[in-house]
Amino acid sequence: MAYFAALLARTEDGWDVSETELDDVETLADLADLAREASFDEETVLVWIEQEDAWFAVVRVDGEEDPRIFVSDGSSAARSAYGEILLTDELLGRVSGDELDELDHLVAELDEAEADDDESAASDLLADGSEDDDEPLDDAVPAGPLGDAGLLIDFGVDAKALMDLSGEGAVPGDALAEIADALGCGEILETVR
Repeated sequence: MAYFAALLARTEDGWDVSETELDDVETLADLADLAREASFDEETVLVWIEQEDAWFAVVRVDGEEDPRIFVSDGSSAARSAYGEILLTDELLGRVSGDELDELDHLVAELDEAEADDDESAASDLLADGSEDDDEPLDDAVPAGPLGDAGLLIDFGVDAKALMDLSGEGAVPGDALAEIADALGCGEILETVR
């Protein structure tokens, strides 16, 4: 499937739109750095990624703040290398590896402090047929829109409109064209497509 990626950098005169390559982008941090390089005086930069007929994403980078992400269809994006960059544990509402390590550490401290109580509680759990905590987390990515649907509100595209453009049967290219029109850069975007 074909991809299209563009950077929309906010300027005093509107939006500076340019097509971009994502070949060297391996992480969300790389993508944010790419956006920051295109920024004028730390103004907002939007990164648009579209996989033809499957999904689109808008990533908003404001200066050094963490990127804000909206993905039109999580399950479709999960099957894409670029989508995997965007589908962070935070976006999916999952506990990160660092948080799991911290929880494991706290549990280990409790185990040391209350060894006898924990052993009997663990025996009771296993006797009840409960499963241990070594099972992997559910890696299924939900279908449909994910992320911050309000990331374009201050540019005239409210959360409901963005969700509507991501609904079933929506065409990613048409959705991005409609968003670009609302931002006032539809014609410029068409020239770089």
